[in-house]
Amino acid sequence: MLEAFWLQVGLFGLLGLMIGSFLNVVIYRLPKMMERQWAAECAEYAGQPAPAQDRFNIVLPGSRCPQCGHAIGWHENIPVLSYVLLGGRCSACKARISLRYPLVELVTGLLFAFCAWRWGWSWQALAWSGFAAALVALTLIDWDTTLLPDGLTLPLLWAGLLASSRGWTAAPLDSAIWGAVAGYLSLWLIYWTFKLATGKEGMGYGDFKLFAALGAWLGTGHLLAVLLLASIVGAVFGGALLVIGRIAHKDVPIAFGPFLAGAGMLCMIAGPDNLRRLLPFAFPF
Repeated sequence: MLEAFWLQVGLFGLLGLMIGSFLNVVIYRLPKMMERQWAAECAEYAGQPAPAQDRFNIVLPGSRCPQCGHAIGWHENIPVLSYVLLGGRCSACKARISLRYPLVELVTGLLFAFCAWRWGWSWQALAWSGFAAALVALTLIDWDTTLLPDGLTLPLLWAGLLASSRGWTAAPLDSAIWGAVAGYLSLWLIYWTFKLATGKEGMGYGDFKLFAALGAWLGTGHLLAVLLLASIVGAVFGGALLVIGRIAHKDVPIAFGPFLAGAGMLCMIAGPDNLRRLLPFAFPF
């Protein structure tokens, strides 16, 4: 039985490695797909012909080296292993490949393995693996572009409600529904309070939707813990960047989505009981 359990964990980990490889494509291409769509919509609104664009989506064209255009074969696209065997460089032009690619694959694989370790071979483990994968993609997209695509946040929200209705999360359906409502409205109120007081926008609407999605998955009881964790880590991280000179002054915006996503993953990993022990003040009820 023990061997079968660890086999399940290993299989989930391998699935996570493959999903992580796909996430690298999503992280790079989805924002560019959105930009192309906006350009076409702006041209249509202005009564102009849409700009000529090559076919570009999650599947096409195939992956290529951004430096020399070398088409990446299947044997060069094996998660983590290909990066190691290639020495972190393109096989054609020897340009360096970003370390982030294998790290995304590895982190996603570890998260999937954790879900199997915690929930076993079940729909519950698959659901939470999908939750983790979506947060990995949203974290890096927001960090790169300050965008949180509706194409990821809204399906994540609906998936949380569906998972709750099937009993795959610890949040009852009414808690998931109100968690989504409270998550959205709380940041919406903070946004408008800050904007009316300062005339500046402190966050984007994508943050509201991401927090709503976290509320759908975790329930109303976790919202304060998520917000506190995200705010504390975000403030510390922003202060550190300011001190070391990575940002020029305090008015430079820092994406909040990665910290929300990170707090959501910490809540998933810790679990309700451990989280209550660590942050008792975040669970007043």
